Amino acid sequence: MATLPPAHRPPGPRGHAREIHTLAEFDAAVARPGSLAGQRVQSIDLTGRTFALLTAVTTEAVFLGCPMEPEAAAKVRADGALVFPPVPELPFDPYRARLYTPGELFEGITEGGYEQTPDFRSYAWFGRTRADGDILSSILRSLHDDAVSDALDELLDGARVVGVMGGHAMGRGTEAYAGAARLGRTLARAGLTVATGGGPGAMEAANLGAYLAPYEDEDLAASLDLLSKAPSFTPSVTDWARAAFAVRALWPRGGDSVGIPTWFYGHEPPNPFAAHIAKYFANATREDGLLARSTAGVVFLPGAAGTVQEIFDNATPNYYASRGTPTPMVLVNRAHWTTRLPAWPLLESLAADRPMAARIALVDSIDEAPAALERLGR
Repeated sequence: MATLPPAHRPPGPRGHAREIHTLAEFDAAVARPGSLAGQRVQSIDLTGRTFALLTAVTTEAVFLGCPMEPEAAAKVRADGALVFPPVPELPFDPYRARLYTPGELFEGITEGGYEQTPDFRSYAWFGRTRADGDILSSILRSLHDDAVSDALDELLDGARVVGVMGGHAMGRGTEAYAGAARLGRTLARAGLTVATGGGPGAMEAANLGAYLAPYEDEDLAASLDLLSKAPSFTPSVTDWARAAFAVRALWPRGGDSVGIPTWFYGHEPPNPFAAHIAKYFANATREDGLLARSTAGVVFLPGAAGTVQEIFDNATPNYYASRGTPTPMVLVNRAHWTTRLPAWPLLESLAADRPMAARIALVDSIDEAPAALERLGR
């Protein structure tokens, strides 16, 4: 393999190893002479680290949204570092170094309403800027989404991820919702990382099941009963979210899962049961990223246009084997996918005589999905 000549190699460590996300990591780095050279320091308040910045070598370092005193900023720029300054009055951090948590996005939901939360304020900003043609707004959205993708890659490195797709209209208190929750619980207990679109309905149910996987089965039943008191995020996102946080308070040490929602659909709030939330402005980036990271397969629950789109977004790389060996695809509910929205016959026709034919399955009930997924993954 060809190597770059020394003058063209990035200094210091490579890839994610170059990233500094916390003050503790920063302090450890500056304790080593010259160790900030080539580093990427991401979204850390450095106003209390002026002396360290004035004395450290920062050649070819990059500071992303790091507040610092003017003399420190002038010095690191003189060293040849790039400084991307914080952007004032934004409801989100475009340089963020980690994924969102439910508490972060819904901060203030207990005391006030959903309209006061960072999630709603970020959506409102998006609504004001998405069509104004301002290149700064476009750049900020792109920076944010790329930072989220970077954090998501770091989180899922080496994980066996199963995507669970389904519609947002699936109401709490229904058997379909309970089935999706059982599915999430079964997958999580099998050691898989559950990833969903991060919204309400089937997505929330799967994240809920993964959240309650460490608890007894009767705890899931009790949580379903509590959630049924606020069956939908309409007409009140506030009531819907508060019910979820009440469940989290009763069972506070839930299991991990991932939600990957978008502000593109402003009517869909993120659900509070995904421990890690990768929320995007660009829906296309979010859709492709969710499916590409579902390396252990995808389960498609009954849904409408969005779920149909996801089926064929996933089928395309499987058809062309553009991501390597095709990944399992399990469609749940024969009547839905053969009669109401006949995606299965088209998927089956596409798969004929191709390697992906051995990686697709149609099952009648949601409780059959885990076994089908395991069978297809062998």
